[in-house]
Amino acid sequence: MELSNRETWALIHGIIVGTVFILAFAGGLAGLWSLRWDLVTPEGIRERLRRLQVGTWGMAAISWIAVMTGTYIVYPWYRATPPEGTTDLSDYPRSLLLSDPGTDLWHKFGMEWKEHIAFVVPILATAVAFIVTYYGPRLADRPLIRYATMATFTLAFAAAGIASVFGALITKAAPIL
Repeated sequence: MELSNRETWALIHGIIVGTVFILAFAGGLAGLWSLRWDLVTPEGIRERLRRLQVGTWGMAAISWIAVMTGTYIVYPWYRATPPEGTTDLSDYPRSLLLSDPGTDLWHKFGMEWKEHIAFVVPILATAVAFIVTYYGPRLADRPLIRYATMATFTLAFAAAGIASVFGALITKAAPIL
């Protein structure tokens, strides 16, 4: 099995970076949830907080990498315009999707989500990392801020998850070869 350059970048963007994002989210959410004085000693809070800061900043960085590789490397291949008179649209995924009324919504809704809403993910992930760094051990004393941070974290994950599902389905319908 051999992957083309485009397939390799799509794999890096979707599978590798996406998997790291999911793992970072799971660890970060568990870390935020358990950052409570009734569960951990002061020394335990400091130790968990260090991990949480590294994890949330790592998640923010990986979400920026996912959005940037998708926007500036993979997306231009998807959006390429076929030359005038081209009838075989298999090398032009956007045009292929739009040419069929049965698949045009994949572009009109799914790709629009990926183009616009997906940019919210790294912004929210960066906000979470900033909150964790700014509040530090005070997050254990302030459950409402911790819950709001977990909600922001979950919103970032949900938006990324929806974008991932759309990406997989769009790639299935019109692969970037």
